[in-house]
Amino acid sequence: MNIEANTFLAGHFNESDSYVTIRPEGRRDWLLCFTLDGEGYFKQNGTERRCRAGDLTLLAPGTPQHYGTRKGHHWQFVWAHFPSILAETNLLPKEEQLFLTVESESLRERIYQAFARILQDSRERGEYWFELILSSLREILLIMAQKTSHKMDPRIEEVLHLLSQQMREPVRIEELAQHVGLSPSRLAHLFKASTGYSIIDSLNRMRVQQAALLLEHTQRSASDVCYDVGFQNYNHFTNQFRKWHGTNPSTFMKERR
Repeated sequence: MNIEANTFLAGHFNESDSYVTIRPEGRRDWLLCFTLDGEGYFKQNGTERRCRAGDLTLLAPGTPQHYGTRKGHHWQFVWAHFPSILAETNLLPKEEQLFLTVESESLRERIYQAFARILQDSRERGEYWFELILSSLREILLIMAQKTSHKMDPRIEEVLHLLSQQMREPVRIEELAQHVGLSPSRLAHLFKASTGYSIIDSLNRMRVQQAALLLEHTQRSASDVCYDVGFQNYNHFTNQFRKWHGTNPSTFMKERR
């Protein structure tokens, strides 16, 4: 892909309340900002939108730009200017401005790490640096598309993240509830209403999905896979596998390998 390097810009700013940027005609590219700390603002048609930690802002090409740090505050944010050809058009919104608040701490960290990779790769410019930037940018845009198309309580998102991170460990619903600031009973009810599954069913489903991949694409035995994905009892693993796949692990393995 033959694109001039200066068509992509990115940075990490921490600005006082004297900071302001005004571009009445906007720019020819997209602007993506992610607030890390403090408070900023974006103005459009006389309306001011405040930006706090976890807020993503995406401005389309040609959109008038008026943004800065709110009085009495500082504003720390990461940003990227990129042309439309750097991202799939189905990931970019039709609106001139898109504001999205990310409340999940794990998702905020994921977005920040993607920006950090963009900054690192754009500065170092090692081999395949441009392709690496595209990959990180695409990850952020996919997260935004996912969040706008399917809205889920951020506390449930956080629990799902914890389940995936701790899939091989015993689950204590009381600890999960404490982590997201809910009572165990309230968490159980909200989780089932949001996902259609109980917390334990969701965990076992994750484990069985991973087990199916290992059984099909590796040479590990069914008993090894059982413990690889977090089951401590082979009979329990077999019952759960049959529940989600309609067959036992050994039969599944013979049919797929």
